[in-house]
Amino acid sequence: MSDERRSGTAAPEDDFRYRGNRLGLPEHGSGSVASVPRRLTGLVLDWVLSVLIAGAAVGAGLAGPVPAASEEAAPVVQTGALAVFAVMNLVLLTLLGTTIGRRMAGVGITATGERRWPWPVSMAVRTLLLCLVIPAVVYDRDTRGLHDRAAGTVATRY
Repeated sequence: MSDERRSGTAAPEDDFRYRGNRLGLPEHGSGSVASVPRRLTGLVLDWVLSVLIAGAAVGAGLAGPVPAASEEAAPVVQTGALAVFAVMNLVLLTLLGTTIGRRMAGVGITATGERRWPWPVSMAVRTLLLCLVIPAVVYDRDTRGLHDRAAGTVATRY
């Protein structure tokens, strides 16, 4: 093991100095890679909003006949929440580059330039993979999930 590795400093040829360095992002502040807790906060806020919207839609009869028992309503609300979450992500990320929950947490989605796809296509790929969950929890050393890598995006701080 080299002296540089033992001392904890990166070798000059190592392009990993901090999260986002390889992408040309700053180390701290606006435009830097958002932390995992910040991104999870935004995700939880978006999910809660989706559940509330789906629950209100089921309760108002917009998703078919109102179920008689709460046990019958739960699967409808869960499925509806996933649909609301997907549509909300696709529309808001395409138009604004963030969602309501992510904005409250100070997180936006930025293109890295890795893909030459139109922005709506990137957001559709990202949203689909995010809804599958597994690609979002497998990430690289820049803490970019597989859904971000596939779409050519990165979660950054506002």
